[in-house]
Amino acid sequence: MPIINVAILEGRTLEQKRKLVEEVTKVVCDVLGCGEDAVTITIEELAKENLAKGGKLFLDR
Repeated sequence: MPIINVAILEGRTLEQKRKLVEEVTKVVCDVLGCGEDAVTITIEELAKENLAKGGKLFLDR
């Protein structure tokens, strides 16, 4: 049973998340040869004040 964890910045729409899990599920099933019901995906939304890159918070970029 594949479990996929996705971390993204907050602010994505529900439709974008639906499309993301649909497409990721398809790829996982193609690569691993499993059924869609076997794939579990979690989406963690990160607040821009809790993620940094290059020494700067995403909130300040």
